[in-house]
Amino acid sequence: MNRLNGKVAIVTGASSGIGRVTAKLFAAEGAKVVVGARRAAELESLAAEIKAAGGEAAVLAGDVRSEDYHKALVALAVERYGRLDIAFNNAGTLGEAGPSTEVSEAGFADALAINLTASFLAAKHQIGEMVKHGGGSVIFTSTFVGYTVGFPGVAAYAASKSGLIGLTQALAAEFGPQNVRVNAILPGAVDTDMYREMNDTADKQAFITNLHALKRVAGPEEIAHSVLYLASDDASFVSGTASLIDGGLSITRT
Repeated sequence: MNRLNGKVAIVTGASSGIGRVTAKLFAAEGAKVVVGARRAAELESLAAEIKAAGGEAAVLAGDVRSEDYHKALVALAVERYGRLDIAFNNAGTLGEAGPSTEVSEAGFADALAINLTASFLAAKHQIGEMVKHGGGSVIFTSTFVGYTVGFPGVAAYAASKSGLIGLTQALAAEFGPQNVRVNAILPGAVDTDMYREMNDTADKQAFITNLHALKRVAGPEEIAHSVLYLASDDASFVSGTASLIDGGLSITRT
């Protein structure tokens, strides 16, 4: 417990799924959290839960495609809590799916904007603030899709999420001398709304479950604990990694 005492963290995509659970875990471990997503009501309920459990949270709803939104999230962290130490850039979308020959240019571009460009814009402003206070930890949510496994019909998702791995490596190399660590998590299937949207029948869920060595999908709490590790000083020598948290999916051929 208290692995993040005195730390200030931003979590995007915090209204549901991995982001929501991670924000609550960060707060339980002592961090003051700034939570962001599009849905204000869900963020307010999250902040209320955190405060009821004795934590501290600030809320700012907005569109991660906007650079001004990322500036405002950092400004809120500094105004309310005086600094920024951790950023979990988790907001994402499945994007337009289907045969790649039929995916629209606009749909492909929107996936890039939300999954990749928004993460760059976030880190651009987060890292600048972290450097002022001696460093920090930036974490992106990527995926095994397009990294160790290819699936048909998800080109926009795969391209945008795998691009985060290159961004992770570039930022880790560039800002390592200033004690900023940058890592990406690559979850396997996680039981979230997005997972159920993508796998909307029992047969699809059974197929995905069987791909994993553990023969189950993850709970969001399991992913959150891996994010906590990367955010904390326990991972003080971990930077530039594409960290597979995939239940053995990437190595399984059974």
